[in-house]
Amino acid sequence: MSEAGGRGCGSPVPQRAPWSLVAATAAICLVSATSVWTAGAEPMSREEKQKLGNQVLEMFDHAYGNYMEHAYPADELMPLTCRGRVRGQEPSRGDVDDALGKFSLTLIDSLDTLVVLNKTKEFEDAVRKVLRDVNLDNDVVVSVFETNIRVLGGLLGGHSLAIMLKGKGEYMQWYNDELLQMAKQLGYKLLPAFNTTSGLPYPRINLKFGIRKPEARTGTETDTCTACAGTLILEFAALSRFTGATIFEEYARKALDFLWEKRQRSSNLVGVTINIHTGDWVRKDSGVGAGIDSYYEYLLKAYVLLGDDSFLERFNTHYDAIMRYISQPPLLLDVHIHKPLLNARTWMDALLAFFPGLQVLKGDIRPAIETHEMLYQVIKKHNFLPEAFTTDFRVHWAQHPLRPEFAESTYFLYKATGDPYYLEVGKTLIENLNKYARVPCGFAAMKDVRTGSHEDRMDSFFLAEMFKYLYLLFADKEDIIFDIEDYIFTTEAHLLPLWLSTTNQSISKKNTTSEYTELDDSNFDWTCPNTQILFPNDPLYAQSIREPLKNVVDKSCPRGIIRVEESFRSGAKPPLRARDFMATNPEHLEILKKMGAASSIDAEDGLRFMQEMIELSSQQQKEQQLPPRAVQIVSHPFFGRVVLTAGPAQFGLDLSKHKETRGFVASSKPYNGCSELTNPEAVMGKIALIQRGQCMFAEKARNIQNAGAIGGIVIDDNEGSSSDTAPLFQMAGDGKDTDDIKIPMLFLFSKEGSIILDAIREYEEVEVLLSDKAKDRAAILKGKMIPSYIINSNPEMENEEQPSSENDSQNQSAEQISSSSQEVDLVDQESSEENSLNSHPESLSPADMDNAASISPSEQTSNPTENHETTNLNGECTDLDNQLQEQSETEEDSNPNVSWGKKVQPIDSILADWNEDIEAFEMMEKDEL
Repeated sequence: MSEAGGRGCGSPVPQRAPWSLVAATAAICLVSATSVWTAGAEPMSREEKQKLGNQVLEMFDHAYGNYMEHAYPADELMPLTCRGRVRGQEPSRGDVDDALGKFSLTLIDSLDTLVVLNKTKEFEDAVRKVLRDVNLDNDVVVSVFETNIRVLGGLLGGHSLAIMLKGKGEYMQWYNDELLQMAKQLGYKLLPAFNTTSGLPYPRINLKFGIRKPEARTGTETDTCTACAGTLILEFAALSRFTGATIFEEYARKALDFLWEKRQRSSNLVGVTINIHTGDWVRKDSGVGAGIDSYYEYLLKAYVLLGDDSFLERFNTHYDAIMRYISQPPLLLDVHIHKPLLNARTWMDALLAFFPGLQVLKGDIRPAIETHEMLYQVIKKHNFLPEAFTTDFRVHWAQHPLRPEFAESTYFLYKATGDPYYLEVGKTLIENLNKYARVPCGFAAMKDVRTGSHEDRMDSFFLAEMFKYLYLLFADKEDIIFDIEDYIFTTEAHLLPLWLSTTNQSISKKNTTSEYTELDDSNFDWTCPNTQILFPNDPLYAQSIREPLKNVVDKSCPRGIIRVEESFRSGAKPPLRARDFMATNPEHLEILKKMGAASSIDAEDGLRFMQEMIELSSQQQKEQQLPPRAVQIVSHPFFGRVVLTAGPAQFGLDLSKHKETRGFVASSKPYNGCSELTNPEAVMGKIALIQRGQCMFAEKARNIQNAGAIGGIVIDDNEGSSSDTAPLFQMAGDGKDTDDIKIPMLFLFSKEGSIILDAIREYEEVEVLLSDKAKDRAAILKGKMIPSYIINSNPEMENEEQPSSENDSQNQSAEQISSSSQEVDLVDQESSEENSLNSHPESLSPADMDNAASISPSEQTSNPTENHETTNLNGECTDLDNQLQEQSETEEDSNPNVSWGKKVQPIDSILADWNEDIEAFEMMEKDEL
């Protein structure tokens, strides 16, 4: 989307324009918008932009370098355990693993990022590795969608920039389209997925055996998501244009044509999932987030790249419907495709964060600013954008896998407006990544944004997209070795050249759009408008749009922005919602009597009301249950950087109501803790480690408490279990009075527990913090003699802490670093995480295993102590202390020349790697963010 504005400037062009005109009109749009903004905003200095750009480069080196050292040739890095994720060697994560195909995914996904970041030598080395090591003929079932956008897109993006570099005459002189030949091979491997009556592809395919064969283990699926079938045209058309093989573009166009034909004709919306054989909609809710998002994106970008007006007309038709039904500024809420005035859910998912960026490409800046600002306020509250959050901005799904969509929209809004506000937003993203996600072996996804706990994953899209957008945000034109405006971004941020629009044009384009819809000129009103209208002589226009949203997350009445149906516009009252119902309100009781009797509209309202009441009833049963807790390793060399997700107990000290417990850990004897301890002196005043099994949890707690322990951690006895793949445990009592248990008790699965056990074996003394959520490092290390960069989470400060001699630096231990660094005075420093993270209880569901209750990390309810507001029937803000959140939805062949074994990394090696990272920072200036 670097061409923000693109062919979207002015009225649609009936005949295809040359790609140079596309780039030129894009530049006109961006320059004219920017000239307005720079007159009224204080720009960030070039020096500060360069420092932030350099910091992005260092962060990428940290992520990419650790992948190459600890994970390659595996598909992805597991940053907590410093090893590669190889499919079949780790517990299955379900559909998430469908992106992994034993084809060195992260390396391929990172190819064009290396060039954008001006790492041309590393790019040349990476291409050689891909050609030497990567095998595309593995017996593994992969997602057609993920393989297309990440692997095929990565190969095409790498090829695009390889031929660009070769043309400059310095690098890649040996290159002879090898990446393109690999892309063509992969394209042919994906084609059997399109063998359906509809032309929509199967969602999965076996790279070696294709579809339906017994060996393929796939081909029985009936459904696919709209985005899965509609996000192929850029990569497949580019492959056709590069190679001259038209079959790829033909198949992708046929899939898009079918989706367009199956749209709901009265609303012009599409559903989330569709039957690939019959074309029937399976899920009839519609939005701009997960399951649909990139379908809309690719319609507009296909017009920009291919010059086919039908794609623009389709996009504008859909966009009109989105703004009419789904957009409820600043919210974007899913609706039913057949009843688009009826909201389908009361929460939003994180993937919709791309939409403001797409609106920039469309030229509709005002709603882009509004939605982006709302998302930014959610990020400022939780440090990251939760996977899903409610209309009153509470956490719905707490995970955050380091998604780049918000950074993408930030970059495009900055390009469109030139407003330095968006540079400050980018700076905040950098700070949060370094402070909360950075670990010694890379960057770890957030398992729970409320507690700060980590997940052992670093997805390839983090390197493909996040660092690319952040670097471009702060880079000036001269900082990039090629003209970014000559390329379009795919949904995975891979770069395809705009000159493809005039290359190998052998596809006959039939404009089928007019057969189905009567297009109004108003569909094109928002296409790159005149900036004098968009910014009416006011350089502070964007600020005026953002200002009302500054406190929308914490103080406003967000549910006042509700769907007002057409009947309401004509004077009728809005339908009664379950969340607003009061049994003592006579008017509400009268409405209930009418439901199902007066008219079809009343019947519809009654059905919806009953569904909402069932959901609220289910949530009430979970309200009093306990959320997950955090075990944070605070001793050397971790210093609070490792946070483990722990299950709570229904007895003992409640960490959400009392101060956290901190202490050194010690193993109990017997290890199961089921009898009087034989080593009370070892656990006295410490946090005891005990193994699950053979007796009740409460009995274990009493035995370690009697021995003088100040807390307990129960470690699962099921080897290999992990909170990544299994629901947490809420440890139950023993059916007796447990008021005598005064110490806190937490539960860790085997994988998380082994991290502590390994640390004990390596360092003997390990100190941990038991709390309701991860604590800020400044609070943890108050008054300690430690390097200040650890507290400030600023890698660029590390050069101040290190010895000047390279040899001394390599030999100096972490203890020496600590003793040589200045003591950091933190008496007046508050915990920023304490202020910005709001803890919300998480839903727990009972189970009978070991008297434990199974808790799903994705099932969450709001904190009943928080004061949330909504709108009653009279439009007034009312207190909703007890309002409940909606229950969340639950969720080998290889190259013989490459070793696919696990790379198990001992802790001393991890520490050595960490110290090597520290050395790299010595070349950077001190920069306190």
